[in-house]
Amino acid sequence: MTKILTPNARPSEEFTDATAAVDRLTELYMEATGFLRDQFNAAMQDTPQEVRIRAFYPEVRFRTSSYAHVDTRLAFGHVSSPGTFAATITRPDLFRNYLIQQIGLLLENHGQPVIIGPSDTPIPVHFAVTGESAMEIPQDGAAEFTLRDVFDVPDLSTTNDDIVNGTYVPQDDVRPLAPFTAQRVDYSLARLAHYTATDPEHFQCHVLFTNYQFYVTEFEDYARAQLNDPNSGYTSFVSTGNVEITDGGTPLGETQKTPQMPTYHLKREDGSGITLVNIGVGPSNAKTATDHIAVLRPHAWLMVGHCAGLRNSQALGDFVLAHAYLREDHVLDDDLPVWTPIPALAEIQIALERAVAQVTQLEGYELKRVMRTGTVATIDNRNWELRDQSGPVQRLSQSRSIALDMESATIAANGYRFRVPYGTLLCVSDKPLHGELKLPGMASDFYKTQVARHLMIGIRAMELLRSTPLERIHSRKLRSFDETAFL
Repeated sequence: MTKILTPNARPSEEFTDATAAVDRLTELYMEATGFLRDQFNAAMQDTPQEVRIRAFYPEVRFRTSSYAHVDTRLAFGHVSSPGTFAATITRPDLFRNYLIQQIGLLLENHGQPVIIGPSDTPIPVHFAVTGESAMEIPQDGAAEFTLRDVFDVPDLSTTNDDIVNGTYVPQDDVRPLAPFTAQRVDYSLARLAHYTATDPEHFQCHVLFTNYQFYVTEFEDYARAQLNDPNSGYTSFVSTGNVEITDGGTPLGETQKTPQMPTYHLKREDGSGITLVNIGVGPSNAKTATDHIAVLRPHAWLMVGHCAGLRNSQALGDFVLAHAYLREDHVLDDDLPVWTPIPALAEIQIALERAVAQVTQLEGYELKRVMRTGTVATIDNRNWELRDQSGPVQRLSQSRSIALDMESATIAANGYRFRVPYGTLLCVSDKPLHGELKLPGMASDFYKTQVARHLMIGIRAMELLRSTPLERIHSRKLRSFDETAFL
């Protein structure tokens, strides 16, 4: 019989203080991952014999027998019916403020303790050594022993989006307390580091997505100016490769290898700064980025990119504020059916419109001259103009679309799916239906003069949202019939 080697188990304990509960989660997690790292190092030195080495994620568990209603204005921080609810937890150091906030709301709204202890979900050894530069998991066959015979490895059969997709089937009548399991979070944290070349702890609560490198240069210039202003509230700027500067005059140096989705962070002490992700072109990239950033539970994400204007009345450089989306990207069809409406979120729309007015110094009818609100179509074929125009153009006209791109509806739909407030403000860079194609040299002057203003609108919108109460941003419109208590 194979011997199972585990760390000394602590008994589960009730907590009525959120900070103390998170402290215990941190202790349990550090003990478990420290045990796995020590055992892994020992196994690499001396082949283990007939032993299974295992440690478990910590868990938050909550029970209530009451149907008592809490404040019906709240979108999160409570459960809707009696029962037992649980969530496995990873990286409590990274999610400390989030966990204190969410557990605190649960305690406040229900007056019942939370139970902290080990779960029955093993921690894959790959995730336990993440961030340890001196430790590397060998490929299959490279070690003296078969890794999965001794250690737990990632299990994709249980790493999924069933909770957020609304298809989760409770086990033993225990319902989910959080939208993601610990394994799902660990999976995304590892992918984020790979795709963006920055560590997850640098990500801020407000995320801008763009599809052009021009915005990155402008974002860096803005960040340097903010770092040189002692009253800005921003503390540092992080570039790819985790290069971090605190002074606007400090060079970043050359990036050895450009990641698939270069990401930059203008940080604030409390994490309420702004992250910019250059997702490049296409709905697949947009889905990949949002799939993984979602586990960080950002307060808002916005798309600020370029689009094709579909109306003859539009001019290059005009802005498009999306209030609806035509989804022909297809990458989310299996997770979020196309018949699912993606509503505009009032708080985001107001912030974007106010930001446009403040940056352009226009209002009323003059503002309408440079910004149009309407449906944005997202398609998965970059060369859609070359297809038979009768089909696509007819659908676009029937949908009342005013702009087309390859990312916005994907980002909005995944925001809806993951309960992350979303919005879209695009800038018209070409009008293919009216003979103005995006060709070399045609729009260079436009790019130079318009990108900075467009990016500043996105930044200003985030700053407006930063001052908006969290419970107002995270709208009940994003919550389904039976939601998790954690945001």
